[in-house]
Amino acid sequence: MNRTWRFHCTQCSRCCRFEEGFVFLTPGDLKGLSRRLVREEAEVIEKFCRWVPMGGAVQLSLREKNNRDCIFWTDGGCSVYEARPVQCRTYPFWRHIVDEEGGWEREAATCPGIGVGEAWGERKVQALLRARMRSLPVMRKSPTGEGR
Repeated sequence: MNRTWRFHCTQCSRCCRFEEGFVFLTPGDLKGLSRRLVREEAEVIEKFCRWVPMGGAVQLSLREKNNRDCIFWTDGGCSVYEARPVQCRTYPFWRHIVDEEGGWEREAATCPGIGVGEAWGERKVQALLRARMRSLPVMRKSPTGEGR
């Protein structure tokens, strides 16, 4: 079956704001943010990221503001849009959304861009999913299983 998904980003910001969540960074994401922000990677990690315990390791994720908005969200939108992480660039084409029964429909309840705009074919969506799966997050071992 050759399935299609309709999606066009309406820039509503619902995927960037109001909810707690994780935006895990890949090495490429970290490099892109470093270039965009004109800061060393270590400074990007210190100012804009947090380490999240995941099993016996910790993964690098963007921080959130106190109101749970993404650290890079401004009234004008995403301040690092051109360098936004792969996780952001591939939304809503995430495995659990497109592969799980009813996942796309459930996500449409919170994303007004789902069901409108361009039709994304199976081949294009699967290529996005594969690219995301190949993008391993920045991780480090944690002897205690705790982040910092």
